[in-house]
Amino acid sequence: MTYSNQKGSGALVRENIESVEERIRSACRRAGRDRSEVSLICVTKTKPEEMLREAYEAGQRDFGENKVQEICRKKPNLPDDIRWHMIGHLQRNKVRQLIGRAVMIHSVDSLRLAETISEEALKAGIVIPVLIEVNMADEESKFGVSPNEAPTLVKDASALSGIKIEGLMTIAPYTEDPESNRPYFAGLRELAVDIGQKCIDNVSMSVLSMGMTGDFEVAIEEGATHIRVGTGIFGERIYS
Repeated sequence: MTYSNQKGSGALVRENIESVEERIRSACRRAGRDRSEVSLICVTKTKPEEMLREAYEAGQRDFGENKVQEICRKKPNLPDDIRWHMIGHLQRNKVRQLIGRAVMIHSVDSLRLAETISEEALKAGIVIPVLIEVNMADEESKFGVSPNEAPTLVKDASALSGIKIEGLMTIAPYTEDPESNRPYFAGLRELAVDIGQKCIDNVSMSVLSMGMTGDFEVAIEEGATHIRVGTGIFGERIYS
């Protein structure tokens, strides 16, 4: 399957979204799930604001960014009802800028980061939904705690009153064969079930953020509630 990477064509963005939507619906049917159980996050990193507006006009409201400064730059210029998700590695010194701008932080990978988010959230008088990032494939190039470390991080972070742990996130390896990532997605789902059975206060394992352009159908079949799709909607990344 090919995707357009031309800028400025709302029709092409809309067509790509329709194609992604059909793939989502097909994966849900195969898994016996309802389409409403899966949220599509449009990954907008490196994309110009006009492309985000095209996706918005096509009905999309959940946008994901890898960098805090991208959310800070784009948010004031786009509709207020966009839900911004922080999906990239988050440095503690950037947390303050993110507070009040993101509806969910998908990439909490340490207790120190969770503590910083909680502290800044409490200063702002809010509670921020977060996900614990798990490095299911044990890739050195990826952030995230190991599956064995995840339950301890969840338990320790659950005591922080400025955050609410909603579930888990993983970034599976890049692969030409989506099926090769099925064990990682299934493993994250099983890990969430195990943690959920502990009935920890301030912890809900209702969110599984997993699956990207090349493998989101497999992720949906394995229980993904949030998929992160960029290339499949906007084309290849644009770097200045």
